[in-house]
Amino acid sequence: MIPLLYPQKLPKAILFDWDNTLVDTWRMAFDAMNLARKALGLSEFTIEEFWSRPHHSMRDAAVDLFGEHFKEGEKLFYEAVEKLHLKELKKLHGAELLLDQVKDLGIYMGIVSNKDGHHLRKEVEHLGWKSHFHKVIGARDMEEDKPSPIPVYAALLNSTIDPSHDVWFVGDSIVDVHCARASGCVPVVVGHGEASRQGDIIHAKDCQGLANLLLKL
Repeated sequence: MIPLLYPQKLPKAILFDWDNTLVDTWRMAFDAMNLARKALGLSEFTIEEFWSRPHHSMRDAAVDLFGEHFKEGEKLFYEAVEKLHLKELKKLHGAELLLDQVKDLGIYMGIVSNKDGHHLRKEVEHLGWKSHFHKVIGARDMEEDKPSPIPVYAALLNSTIDPSHDVWFVGDSIVDVHCARASGCVPVVVGHGEASRQGDIIHAKDCQGLANLLLKL
């Protein structure tokens, strides 16, 4: 049996991943990726191939995704994202309830995502969630992206809260778990992907499940 963590008290801060943690954006990213690859004459990813890839930022993944044409591939990808991302943006089940609950509990909240910071902040504002978060840190906002701990440090800057077991990092991917551990925070995984099979994590089936867990503490 995989060892899980069972929290005994509320955290002082919760930092959230964005894509596929609070919002459903995978289809948009999948379509944008394949539009870019097709335009470059590369084979399109299957859904299985897309999901099997680590959730690194485009800055860190572009060469692997597009080869020697990575600059053009990145440009084409972001052109597609600009057209699609707000139209196809959907809140995940229980996400809004979770954020409202965390806010009511007085817990510091931030986002640390590998989505480009410009598009990330547009999505947060589009959903009317801007007031929930003290900091929204996306890819290229700092000198390094997740799994580096640097974006976590930036998200907590000036908060009086240090990265520690008082901070939960909530995400859906292995990259999120690695980032949490690298920064000294508690990894919290929502969903049933590969990351949920890691040891020494807090696990919830979805945002509603995490909201229920917080209510018990």
